[in-house]
Amino acid sequence: MRLFSFLALILLLAGNINAQIVTVIEKENDHKLESVTIKSDNPKAITSTNSNGEAEIRSFKNSNEIIFQHLGFKTVSKSYKEIENENYIVYMEASNISLDQIVVSASKWSQSNTEVSSKVTKVSPREIAIQNPQTTADMLNFTGEVFVQKSQLGGGSPMIRGFATNRLLISIDGIRMNNAIFRSGNLQNVISLDNFSLQNVEILFGPGSVMYGSDAIGGVMSFYTLKPQFSLDENIFVNGNAVIRNSTANNEYTGHLDFNLGWKNFASLTSISFSDFEDVRMGNHGPNEYLRNEYVERQNGTDVVINNSDPLIQKTTIYSQINIMQKLSYKPHNSWDIDYGFHYSETSDYNRYDRLLRYKNNLPRSGEWYYGPQIWMMNNLNITNSGENNFYDNSVLRLAYQIFEESRHDRDFNKITRYDRFEIVDAYSINFDFSKKINDISSVVYGLEAIYNEVESTGKDTDVINKSSIKGPSRYPQSTWKSLAAYFDYKNYFTTNLIFEAGFRYSHYSLNADFDTSFYPFPFNNAKINDGSFSGNAGLIYNPNNTTTMSLNFSTGFRTPNVDDIGKVFDSEPGSVVVPNPNLKAEYAYNIDLGIAKVIGDAIKLDVTGFYTLLDNAMVRRDFTLNGLDSIIYSGEMSKVQAIQNAAKAYVWGIQGGIEIDLPSNFGFALNANYQKGEEELDDGSKSPLRHAAPMFGSAHITYSSKKISIDLYAIANGEISNSNLPEEEKNKDYIYAIDKEGNPYSPSWYTLNLKIDYILLNNFSIIGGIENITDQRYRPYSSGIVSPGRNFIISGRFKI
Repeated sequence: MRLFSFLALILLLAGNINAQIVTVIEKENDHKLESVTIKSDNPKAITSTNSNGEAEIRSFKNSNEIIFQHLGFKTVSKSYKEIENENYIVYMEASNISLDQIVVSASKWSQSNTEVSSKVTKVSPREIAIQNPQTTADMLNFTGEVFVQKSQLGGGSPMIRGFATNRLLISIDGIRMNNAIFRSGNLQNVISLDNFSLQNVEILFGPGSVMYGSDAIGGVMSFYTLKPQFSLDENIFVNGNAVIRNSTANNEYTGHLDFNLGWKNFASLTSISFSDFEDVRMGNHGPNEYLRNEYVERQNGTDVVINNSDPLIQKTTIYSQINIMQKLSYKPHNSWDIDYGFHYSETSDYNRYDRLLRYKNNLPRSGEWYYGPQIWMMNNLNITNSGENNFYDNSVLRLAYQIFEESRHDRDFNKITRYDRFEIVDAYSINFDFSKKINDISSVVYGLEAIYNEVESTGKDTDVINKSSIKGPSRYPQSTWKSLAAYFDYKNYFTTNLIFEAGFRYSHYSLNADFDTSFYPFPFNNAKINDGSFSGNAGLIYNPNNTTTMSLNFSTGFRTPNVDDIGKVFDSEPGSVVVPNPNLKAEYAYNIDLGIAKVIGDAIKLDVTGFYTLLDNAMVRRDFTLNGLDSIIYSGEMSKVQAIQNAAKAYVWGIQGGIEIDLPSNFGFALNANYQKGEEELDDGSKSPLRHAAPMFGSAHITYSSKKISIDLYAIANGEISNSNLPEEEKNKDYIYAIDKEGNPYSPSWYTLNLKIDYILLNNFSIIGGIENITDQRYRPYSSGIVSPGRNFIISGRFKI
């Protein structure tokens, strides 16, 4: 038996040597590390480890320096000869105290964040796993660096540096999700992404328009999904995960399955998730104004107000969701990769909870107000080539087709007419991105982009008694939106410690909208926009040593008018209606960042960034006239006419700071804090606090990690926004705010204390549990409609195939 084991070991080592497969292992507990980035400059090569911690490194042969990098671990540098002498096994030591992380979002290509002048935060798969979020919106909130607003359980609208919705850009595997009807009101699209299918997430703070174009004003959220993994030998490589989860605060039941089949040159990855959520229970301790004392039910053809037997239960917040992802990868040659991805997400109907809280004449204003299924589908094909020539070292062609379907349905209390509005957006895009190293001290990235969106919008008015329907006004005109763009970014090492980067982008955009004047007497039946926008950035990065990095960045961002801006008809609030305005121009942001990060003694990391952003020519809602009238009848009510106009300036400034400490005995501490302050011009020339400038917020974590168990005890906290600091348009929404001593609405401060545990019970089975909001606080994040969950017990099991 011993002889057989010895021969097997010899054969295994020989197989690894012939195949030149390296295995990366966590030093403290012998866990195989997945998604470790392995790169070399000479020869130029890059790869990453699979779920077994393995990677093929044949293309790295004879390299004098091969870098191994992984978020949460110390960077390792070895020559190929050293790796060979150590039997192709590399150990990495866990540590959050490092300045050197690989990021992609800043330039669309892998680089160290010490070479980037913008602030970039990366969320690792390990962090996502232990936090075990219900939705991707919750995952962003757990970072402590993104504020998330929720109008209902099926929602989550991120706020970054005082900007939100269509002034933030969402990217999935390099494809923009933002489409022609992304609105300035709160958006829920981020929940279409399945957090179980995420490989990692990067958040770029500040304008990113040079790389990503329109909408990238406050920041860019880049989501990178799981990739199919090839076999490194002649056998089929099979792996996957199965997860079940239950949460008590909304009686959530979630199931997930993903599995990978990999051959030498072909691989397939399938991922499926389903979640079902019941009504959310709020906490015991907090403002009484948040209680759900009554709700509306339809009984025998009549809307009836029902007293809630348990006011802590937020009635009518239930919803469910399914996500499917299928990926195929083909590698015809070492320098070519062809990847196809299919994504599908669909929710059930879900109520717009905050609209159900409004009252009129002491009765609920709405009998119904809900969103229909939110559907997102994407097909994308990526063709990547790594071959040095006169034009590029690396190139990628991204072709994508997306479909967005959404609808909204509202009916006033005890009225028989329900207004049903439906939207479908077909979004096509082509991106061609290149990177080229010019010489030892300079490099460029450049690319082209083409986008085409087609908007189909319909409406019907339904009689809920006899179920008959007639044609109603659509929310949007039938429209197309197009954009053609080119960008270029240059990087130069002035010295080994000082890096300069600068870039620019030109985007030409056009919009064509055809209006139906049979319902509203618009003084036009067509609107066209044909214009262009420039954006640019310049930055300096100074790294005096390997424990300090400083950066200075000047950048601009822009947002072109879309169909939602130019052509929407909707009720922004009771008594007001927003009508189309075909005379809009792009708005521009001008931003400066100054950041410094310092590691002290391999045990402490400090990170501070200050920023200032000016938004000029801002598209905002202002009073307007339609055919000379300042008010019209809309949905049976006399309503003041408003329109989106280029009529304001806004500014926001703030500080983002963090500290991480490695403590003895595998303990750690981390703290993030974010402060922003903003103002915008009002119609009369006065100023109001900026609506999307969140209160001061942050998080603090005490962590412990060993071979079998990981523990995270953490607090999340938000500051107060007093009535005097509440934006003017928020003051009218007293139904979602607490009431201060003077009887005015305000947003109180709040905190939660939370505990998460990940325990490896068996080699392939883990139990992940936790308690959120341990002290059972009743709190509603600023501008949110729904009250956050009270004490929430979570239990989850993960089986690795």
